Amino acid sequence: MLQINETTLHVETHTLKATFERGILTELIDKTAGQQLVGRQWTETRAEQRPALELIYAGGERAPLGTEPGDQVTLIPMGEQRADFRVSAWNGDGVISVRADPQSNELIVEPSGYASRPGLRACRWTLGGINPTLKLAAPLWQGVRLALDDPLIHQQHFPWPFEWQAGLAILDDEAGNGFWIHCQDVQYRYKALHVGDAGDAHSLSFDTESYGPLDGNLAAGGLTWRINTYTGGWQQPAAQYRDWLERAYRPERTPRPAWFNEVRFAISWCPCDPTILDALARRLDPRTVLLHIPNWRTDGYDQNYPTYIASEAGRAFIEKAQAMGFRAMPHFNSVDMDPTHPAYTYVRDFGFREVDSKRLQGWTWTEQGIKPLQESNATRLRHQDKYTMVKIHPGLSTWRSILAENVRQAVETHDLELVFLDVTLCTWNLHNCLVENMTPTQGMQRLIEEVAAIKPRLAVGGEGRNETSMTGQAFSQVHLFRSSHRSIDGLERTGGCALNEFLFGKWSRSFGYWGLTGGTEDESLRMRLHISLGAIPTVCIASAAEIEHPNTAVAEMLDLAGGR
Repeated sequence: MLQINETTLHVETHTLKATFERGILTELIDKTAGQQLVGRQWTETRAEQRPALELIYAGGERAPLGTEPGDQVTLIPMGEQRADFRVSAWNGDGVISVRADPQSNELIVEPSGYASRPGLRACRWTLGGINPTLKLAAPLWQGVRLALDDPLIHQQHFPWPFEWQAGLAILDDEAGNGFWIHCQDVQYRYKALHVGDAGDAHSLSFDTESYGPLDGNLAAGGLTWRINTYTGGWQQPAAQYRDWLERAYRPERTPRPAWFNEVRFAISWCPCDPTILDALARRLDPRTVLLHIPNWRTDGYDQNYPTYIASEAGRAFIEKAQAMGFRAMPHFNSVDMDPTHPAYTYVRDFGFREVDSKRLQGWTWTEQGIKPLQESNATRLRHQDKYTMVKIHPGLSTWRSILAENVRQAVETHDLELVFLDVTLCTWNLHNCLVENMTPTQGMQRLIEEVAAIKPRLAVGGEGRNETSMTGQAFSQVHLFRSSHRSIDGLERTGGCALNEFLFGKWSRSFGYWGLTGGTEDESLRMRLHISLGAIPTVCIASAAEIEHPNTAVAEMLDLAGGR
């Protein structure tokens, strides 16, 4: 299955043929379809200028391995089904291990790199020269299918799991044939997808990150990227990945409520106005309507977390909604807290710190807009009126215990069947990445599951959705492609590929986030895009009149939800 000729490696399985030169995949052929999927003719960069590996430092600084005069790449056989490209270069050293899996017929590539220079963030392996007839179908935000040179993704970097929400990339043509790359990672290791490059628009790069702190870090690696060909549309490899994901992450551990699949309509940012409930009940069966309720507490929105005490208006609205059968989902927060809250004393040392700059993460609202958090411990306590919020690492057991205690009190007081945890999408590599040996992503998954366990069949909603949060998060308030509050140019090109719903929808149903009043053509587009990506029909309204006398876009969402 492997044939070596000096620095050239030929690999063949029942499904593909591949050629590596100096660690670079220069040719990939689908044996079933007889189609060339990767080739040197589709890259503008000469082979000697293409690095076998790159080392990535703070701010995305790149150190190529294999392109400087005197750099050496040696091909070493390691058995019948594996060979290593060993790179010895000016900027560092590394290994690209290549093997064939006789059971899955996959080509498996494991890159790693190191240098004497501290501060290494990631090693990057690039797959260039991709056939330009192939488009990328990837779980970016809610799923996209775009040409690799599309400005929306070209030369863009997508970290896992915040933007690249599963370790999967599919390349397919209009006939539904192509190849796919994925990793089978159950250790929550941070990774990233980088699309395109100068001189090689038709390329994908795969980063394997090291956990922060990076100050003394010299090496990165440990993830294997699995490559195979397929026919029959992107759904074929996506289904294989979904099957592996369910076996590996076992989302069935957190049971969904019996009414999980009955929801057909959602309101995000629903005001505590009881007349809205009456208007909705005249149009829809309340049991099919999900209500995200943000302003139900005695405290203002995003203030004094994690205290969750209902105001009179909030209590009355929730009780009325429950009595009528609506799926009432009050808003809580997963990791953000007010530093003036008494609980902050216990968790202050475990705030998120950005992996490169080490800045404390969160926000403060000021007259000039959102500013970074204060780095003075004393000053941070003087700005409650400015909505100062600090993100606390969910790997910390004390934080999860404090949060669950406060959520439980609200669940018991109001007999809640559903709660919403804000910012569950905010998990990424940190300077203080490991707390109690857990990454933020592991900690968030555990936090969601612990909240869900407060009460049998308590459903948890959250902001964002990825392959880890979906295991316990029954409903997910999802964002459009880099358009959370304002639509980017070209957003209309991102609809139609409901890849994330295909991967996660069985366990975590999605609904829309923001800008869904339908009052403008842009907001109407946003509503339609959510539908095309598999979301529950969602609106944002401020009054009952918008249900009683809906505009065209809201009426369309109501019609999609069906009537009584």
